[in-house]
Amino acid sequence: MKAWSETGTRPRFDIVSGVSTGALIAPYAFLGSSYDDRLVDLYTSGVAKNLVDAKWLPTGLLGTSLLKQGPLRKMVERYITEDVLKTVAVEYRKGRRLLVLTSNLDSQRAVIWDMGAIANSGKPDALRLFQDVLIASASIPGVYPAVLIRVHSGNHVFEEMHSDGGSGSQILAVPDGFMTSANPAKPRPGVRLNMYVLVNNALMPEFENVKNNTLSVMARAYSIQVKSQTRSALLASYMFAQRVGIRFHVASIDRQIDYSVLDPFNTEYMRSVFRLGYSETIAGKLWKDKPIFSETKAEFAP
Repeated sequence: MKAWSETGTRPRFDIVSGVSTGALIAPYAFLGSSYDDRLVDLYTSGVAKNLVDAKWLPTGLLGTSLLKQGPLRKMVERYITEDVLKTVAVEYRKGRRLLVLTSNLDSQRAVIWDMGAIANSGKPDALRLFQDVLIASASIPGVYPAVLIRVHSGNHVFEEMHSDGGSGSQILAVPDGFMTSANPAKPRPGVRLNMYVLVNNALMPEFENVKNNTLSVMARAYSIQVKSQTRSALLASYMFAQRVGIRFHVASIDRQIDYSVLDPFNTEYMRSVFRLGYSETIAGKLWKDKPIFSETKAEFAP
């Protein structure tokens, strides 16, 4: 986002959606370049390293999650403030849309939240709900606890349990019903639509000598599952775009950067990924017009 703004070619998006860590990026991608510095700080300042408390891990194995929610909530509350909420509401009233995906664990359904409608609601708990949805979408199952969101149905008030949107879908681009429609709606004549999909992951296989213990094997298997789901979602979105005439663009981490599953928010790793994305954007090499899943040369961060 930062480098894209600096090239002067970053679009003003009509719709922005976010899933998992993408939910934390989405509000800033939606609001534009004036929020770039805040987004860069979120991912490169080192604040994310506080999300992991090694002392909690042994306790977490017997509790609701491996990690506590407190540090993640504190970080979201620091970066998603009243001014962000108000600015999202202004853009919502202009007809633009910000969407975030969570997974309702009780109903086994993916839930799309209209974040602009929440921001524009004027309700006293709007900021809290906005933050809760972002936290829920970014809460990897078992790693972070699910978020309880109070809902109303008729005269009944109860709490739904929401977690990582990636459990429902790794990408929120086109609803399944549109993709499977025999006669999907197409852009009006003379209107050219662009779909940009930013994947905060490597799509190609990444070699690693996995330790034969519970956490390492589970983490490795989960990463394989996420890659597989992402590839399938990308292919479906790409095929739909080709079918209806939408120009498709995808960007992902295209080389292996060494990291530890027990230290996923390592500051140097996150800065290495940032530098890669920044340099490829400036060089005009980031965006591809189709998904590419081939292996590339490994690069190990110092």
